[in-house]
Amino acid sequence: MCGRFVSTSTPDAIASYFGATTNIESLGQNFNVAPTHDIYGVVADPAGNKSVQAFHWGLIPSWAKERKIGAKMINARSETITEKPSFRGLVKKKRVIIPMDGFYEWKPGLPDGPLNSKGKPLKQPMFIERIDGDPLAVAGLWSAWKDPTDPEQRWLHSATVITTEANTGMSVVHDRMPVLVPPDRWEEWLDPANADIESLSDLFASRNDGILRLYDVGTDVNSVRNNTPDLTNPISG
Repeated sequence: MCGRFVSTSTPDAIASYFGATTNIESLGQNFNVAPTHDIYGVVADPAGNKSVQAFHWGLIPSWAKERKIGAKMINARSETITEKPSFRGLVKKKRVIIPMDGFYEWKPGLPDGPLNSKGKPLKQPMFIERIDGDPLAVAGLWSAWKDPTDPEQRWLHSATVITTEANTGMSVVHDRMPVLVPPDRWEEWLDPANADIESLSDLFASRNDGILRLYDVGTDVNSVRNNTPDLTNPISG
């Protein structure tokens, strides 16, 4: 699962990194991106031109009657995206890369450690980023939806993060992690004319061992109200 992440780059910086263009306004730095927030995504047109656009985090299928369904679709399991009605039509031509500075995950608390309000071990938040400091290129799906109650019938673009089985490093924290797209596969993943999902499926099983580092951070990240750079500061055990 991926439920929180960090996004601090400007649209222009993201466009430069991915060889894309953009004309959107900055969403601002966010050190605690949460579901239903607006996020950046990189998409491509049939000619292969990449662009950076803004998306609502939490996929809203085109057939949805209400926006709130998106809150339940922040992640999509790679093992079932070709089967689930909400995703199977999108995986063939509406793929996106979601850039992240890094993401948060929570590992089980220790029996003799701090307790939460319910008397259970308090989970320890961790920050996960690339060892080389580059952004994470996370695989996702996107959709376009019109709110039937909106008299102007404006389009809302939304996205979900594709997850896979955790690799060796992540497995000590959680059994899931985002699917990462290496630079030499960006064009292939984003190409809306490439409907051959079998040719892309090896991305879902890629281990990505050795490219990530994980470390403990403070519990301030637990509250979405907190949004400061020190959320990613490492703490000693």
